[in-house]
Amino acid sequence: MEEQNEQTEKVTTRSAGIRYGLMMSVLSIAFFVIMNVAGLDMQGPVGYLGWAITAAMLFLAHKYYKEQGDGFMTIGQGTGIGFWAGTVSSIISSIFTYVYIKFIDDSFLQAIKDKQIESMQERGMSDEQIEQAMQFAGAFSSPEAIFGFGIVFGIIAGVIIGLLVALITKKNNPDLEV
Repeated sequence: MEEQNEQTEKVTTRSAGIRYGLMMSVLSIAFFVIMNVAGLDMQGPVGYLGWAITAAMLFLAHKYYKEQGDGFMTIGQGTGIGFWAGTVSSIISSIFTYVYIKFIDDSFLQAIKDKQIESMQERGMSDEQIEQAMQFAGAFSSPEAIFGFGIVFGIIAGVIIGLLVALITKKNNPDLEV
C-alpha cells in the first residue's frame, strides 16, 4: 500500500513546472509592481533582474525535481519543466498585466510610448520617422496585444531558459546510459 502511494506521488516535469510556475508568477507580479512604483525602466539594465529571477526559479525547480524524484534529470526533462513553469507563469502574469493596464492604470501604455518617442528623438529620428514607427508600434501596444505577446514570449522564454539551466543542472542516470 505504501509503495503504491509513493508511486502516485512521484514528481513529474509538469507538476514541478506548475509548482514553480505559480511561484514565478507571484515573483513576476511583485517585480512588475516594484519596478512600476519605483518608476524604473523595465527595458533598461534593471530589467535583466527579471531574467535572473526566472533562471534562479528554474534552477530551484530542477533541484526540486531531482530531490523529489529519483535524483536524476535529463536535459529534456529540465526543458519540460521550463515549458510548464513558463506557461503557468506567463498566463497568470499576463492576466495581471492585462487587468492592470486595462482597468487600474490606463496611463501605463502612454508612459511607455513617451519613453519610446524620447528614445527615438535621442537617436536623431525625424518627426515623420517617429510618427511612422509609433503607428506601427500602436498595433502591438494594446492591452489585448500585450496579453497575447506576454503568454507567447513567456512560454518561449521558459523553454529557452529552462534548456540553458538544464544544461547546467542535468544529471543523467548512469544505469540508462549505453
